[in-house]
Amino acid sequence: MEIGITLFATDQSMSPVDLAVEAEARGFASIYVPEHTHIPVSRRTPPPTGETELAEEYKRSLDPYIALAAAASVTGRIRLGTGIGLVAQHDTLTFAKQIATLDRLSGGRLVLGIGFGWNREEMENHGVDVKRRRALVREKMLAMQALWSQEVASFEGEFVRFEASWQWPKPVQQPRPRILIGGAAGPVLFDHISEYADGWLPIGGAGLKQSLGELRRAWEARGRDPASLHIAPMGVLPDAEKLDYYASIGCAEAVLRVPSASRDRVLPVLDEYASRYLGR
Repeated sequence: MEIGITLFATDQSMSPVDLAVEAEARGFASIYVPEHTHIPVSRRTPPPTGETELAEEYKRSLDPYIALAAAASVTGRIRLGTGIGLVAQHDTLTFAKQIATLDRLSGGRLVLGIGFGWNREEMENHGVDVKRRRALVREKMLAMQALWSQEVASFEGEFVRFEASWQWPKPVQQPRPRILIGGAAGPVLFDHISEYADGWLPIGGAGLKQSLGELRRAWEARGRDPASLHIAPMGVLPDAEKLDYYASIGCAEAVLRVPSASRDRVLPVLDEYASRYLGR
């Protein structure tokens, strides 16, 4: 099982560009950063962590795609992921080109970790109908995959429509960059993963073994190769027993959390993880 890291990248944290360099040097397989365009101050939506107050870093997120492009320019091996990207909040045609360009310039190292969103106000400010966001994300993903993999692509859906068009560059990874979806276990999520993605970003390990069985059945029902399903628990606060468990149930990757903090605080955590879990 590979080991990656995730940083809530902000204007006050260690630079994700510098962290990508340090993580690659220590042998980590991947780095993931999250996405929020803004956080409305109304706070009608409670924090996803269950805490009373929303953590400060949510207000200060860097743009993950620009951050990962910068990281790509100074690294050569480490995979570069969003954890989690908010597809519903993007224009489909523009986003498809951004993602393809990032995968192309990184040499095929992009991992597009996506979700359906939790912050109602943020989505509403983008004109998203919160109740229909899963259907919206599905169409956007299918439309982008057509653009990434076909010389001439068109799409006619409920939310996304464009006429027969050329769009280059194509991503290095074909027919698409690796797509991982985050969210709570259940048949709706597993149907999305099986239809247009390559794996799951679960948060938390409770009930994971049983859920993986359900996901694998949904995956195989669509005729997909069981060996290709990529499971990567996200935001893990690790210990050896937990990581051994993830490996034993077939997880391909575990993404360990480092603090959203300064370089002086982040690097000792990175060194500890490398020593304990990578033997560095």
